[in-house]
Amino acid sequence: MSWAYRILFPLLLIPALPYYFWRMLRRGGYGTGFSQRFGFFPAPGPKTPGKRRFWIQAVSVGEIEAIGPLLRQLRATDEAEIILTTTTSTGLRLAKERYADVADAIGVFPADLWPCSALAWRRIRPDVVVLVEGELWPEHLAQARARGVPAYLINGRISDKSFARHRRFRKLSHYVLGHFRRIAAGSEEDARRFRELGFDAVLTGNIKFDVAGDAPMPADERARLRAELGFGADPRTVVLLGSSTWRGEETLLLRTVRDLRAAGTDVRLLLVPRHSERRAEVAAEVSASGLDWHQRSSGGPVAPAGTVVHLADTTGELRRLTRAADVAFCGKSLPPHEGGQTPIECAAAGVGIVYGPRMSNFRDICRGLEKAGAAFRAEDADALEARLTVLCADERDRSEPGRRAAAWHQGNRGATGRTLEILLAR
Repeated sequence: MSWAYRILFPLLLIPALPYYFWRMLRRGGYGTGFSQRFGFFPAPGPKTPGKRRFWIQAVSVGEIEAIGPLLRQLRATDEAEIILTTTTSTGLRLAKERYADVADAIGVFPADLWPCSALAWRRIRPDVVVLVEGELWPEHLAQARARGVPAYLINGRISDKSFARHRRFRKLSHYVLGHFRRIAAGSEEDARRFRELGFDAVLTGNIKFDVAGDAPMPADERARLRAELGFGADPRTVVLLGSSTWRGEETLLLRTVRDLRAAGTDVRLLLVPRHSERRAEVAAEVSASGLDWHQRSSGGPVAPAGTVVHLADTTGELRRLTRAADVAFCGKSLPPHEGGQTPIECAAAGVGIVYGPRMSNFRDICRGLEKAGAAFRAEDADALEARLTVLCADERDRSEPGRRAAAWHQGNRGATGRTLEILLAR
């Protein structure tokens, strides 16, 4: 099956290539390291005696941010060389900004096709390969098996859709997942699903809980951030965060803010769309709302006083900006969207959370937040708007969930250490 897959799979991709290149051009920034996508990774040089070379692949910004504490702890052991790759241009830029002092080399992951992957493997020559969360690269894993190199999946998760596909195509599933020496699951539900598929997953917890700096800001620093966003320093002002929003969700948030302000509540909207390439579309909608607004990508980080909507259409800033909020909505959770965006950063910042009914990628996390009284699930758009209205209008109703969210987050830390033990085991 291995060679059949490796020969036939590239042929199946040919019809998708025009769309792939269109997406690259649309998102922009793919010129950097473009040759590395074909396997021409800069050779890292001879290995350091006594150290193992870890090739860690984190697909995009979220995964790049999540692995920070793990990279630093791995480096501190003095047992590892670290080669860090990512797939997106924004992930690459963030990796270079954050981890230039930690990783021995940072670059672009090759296309998961035999010639490209094999060339990159010959250049990098890893001793251990690590994948993060739910992205699986069959050819990359086949290269690991052919060379006898152990592969690990950390912070492993498996969505509803992926789980259904794995159960339907069990042979292909076992071909891919069977390459891992160990699967470190990010939640009990993920561990259960991996085990149901026939793999010995160990529950380590979610490493996103351990990201450095994840804590409510001191009051003076938070006031400065809110002033920088154009929201002023009045403690009665309520900042509503739209965290990683998708199409249609911005419409609901703008309507909610407009209605609350008409009713006399000083609500400001910090809007962070999930995809920066939607900035023109979102900017047009914000402009049409009639609210005073500022666009971060074109106007800079400092907004004029009196700003009602701050459109943060940049990348890599969500974690810091979240700590300016009083209430947060997690995007990709309202129909027709599915899966949700992570609520962990909001909880870490001590912000009460609201989301729609479709948070299937974070089911265990949401269950824990709701049980702790830190988050609220709304069954539809009307219920979501009603819940946001209550939280924004009453200080007590929104401050208590935020306090509980921070406490819940602190109680769930420690996954990085458990993951590191697995990676260092021989």
